[in-house]
Amino acid sequence: MDQDEKMAWWREAKFGLFIHWGVYAVPAGKYGDDTTHGEWIMSKAQIPVAEYKEYAAQFNPVEYDPVAWVKMAKDAGMRYIVITSKHHDGFALYPSEVTEWDVADASPYGKDLLGPLVDEGKKAGVKVGFYYSQSQDWVHPGGTKQGFGEEGWDEAHRGDFDTYLAEIALPQVKEILTRYPIDILWWDTPGGMRGERTTPFVEALKIRPNIITNNRLGISGDTRSVEGYVPMITPEDEYWEVCMTMNFHWGWNPYDPWRTSELLIHQLTDVCSKGGNYLLNIGPKANGEFPEQCMEILADFAAWMKVNSESIHGTTKGPFGYLSWGAATRKDDLLYLHVWEWPEDGKLNVPISSKVVSAALMVDPEEMLPFSLEQERIVIDVPAEAPDPIASVIILKIEEEPVTPPPLYEGKIITASSEKPGSPAMNAGDGSSQRAWTADADGESYLEMDLEEFTWIIGTGIEESFGYPKPKQTLRMEALTPDGWKECFTLITTGYGVMKNFDPVQATKVRMYVTKSPEGPASIEEWRVFAAE
Repeated sequence: MDQDEKMAWWREAKFGLFIHWGVYAVPAGKYGDDTTHGEWIMSKAQIPVAEYKEYAAQFNPVEYDPVAWVKMAKDAGMRYIVITSKHHDGFALYPSEVTEWDVADASPYGKDLLGPLVDEGKKAGVKVGFYYSQSQDWVHPGGTKQGFGEEGWDEAHRGDFDTYLAEIALPQVKEILTRYPIDILWWDTPGGMRGERTTPFVEALKIRPNIITNNRLGISGDTRSVEGYVPMITPEDEYWEVCMTMNFHWGWNPYDPWRTSELLIHQLTDVCSKGGNYLLNIGPKANGEFPEQCMEILADFAAWMKVNSESIHGTTKGPFGYLSWGAATRKDDLLYLHVWEWPEDGKLNVPISSKVVSAALMVDPEEMLPFSLEQERIVIDVPAEAPDPIASVIILKIEEEPVTPPPLYEGKIITASSEKPGSPAMNAGDGSSQRAWTADADGESYLEMDLEEFTWIIGTGIEESFGYPKPKQTLRMEALTPDGWKECFTLITTGYGVMKNFDPVQATKVRMYVTKSPEGPASIEEWRVFAAE
């Protein structure tokens, strides 16, 4: 089977369920006076190994129902599930012959959690994969402890990394590959993994030749994992996937704020419009229940996908680099316009000049919508009320390859108030996430883009520098209008970049003022300014 055949089901699926589950669900977000910890609680609170192991006695998922889990995922439009077989705390959710730090030997539940989920997935036609933390392990001696060097925070951590790989990680990987007919092996945090250390794991994968892997073993895999944000710059010839939480942590944390269904559905459509897959995470409770908020979000996805799944499954990247009102996917001669912001004037502007055959709402595909070609764009007459409060889908049938206007930012000159040697302003406009502009001084600095002539602009995008931790930055954008400089917005990023719409403004130049927090030089990988449709 060649690579295209191997990836065919994954490429068609587009949407999956991630599950982070383990002993960390017992202390669940609180240790001492701190309520900020989730699946990393053992590391963040520096809990000694012996003390952490005691929590396994309270990990008894008697409410676990793999039939219900698979059904909820499938109803929500998810075509695959990836569950943690062993996270960084080293606890295996299956009976391992390699260690007794597993669900069968260390918990009162005493039996396999993974096998039943794989079985139910196969029955329902849902692919199932396992996450495995191959490098980082906070219980078994020798496993890496990110942020704590080789010694960790407990005498029990001390050991040899290569011995850990040979005696714990590699044998467990062989166990899960041999026992379970899984479709994905999702590696994580490859600290310390070099070529010679990855080789035995690559050899082990031959047990299941058609298994799909991500890029976190320590070498490239079949897919690239993007964690916790939707990228502005996406690879053209690569399978990639955004993994996203419903709240703040991956594991269960009762103190977490929850993201809205609206935001998450918008992210799904955005990721698919850019050619990626979307892997949405749930952290079950220690008793095996999905949190109520998670089930409500899955129900919202189920309702939306019941009508609109055609616009997600089997689609490819849309032709638009930016749409102020939403996103668009494609399937052959059909464009699926996901409208998040319904036009108040009843006119949806689509920046495309190709010949259009028809336009119709997904909820009523037989009812044709009037449209016209105006100034190299299609204008669709839409009903006064949006059919869906979250994202209404319009099916646009085209007769030829879509022709869209060149991006406004393409080829524009970018300068800066200061720039560090080797990190010039032009790096912020080269279309690459591998190079960044960095200011040569702490405090506020700015980038300036020359638009060459007065142009109506409506949005901007920022990709921030990759790396951890993710420093927040304050952004303040100004535009040079016929009446002088005018502020468009001010915001604080999360460190993952931002896409921002603002009131339309006519400008010849724009400036993005950036201040890093904590104190340090501002840095931007890519900056784009978008014209109104």
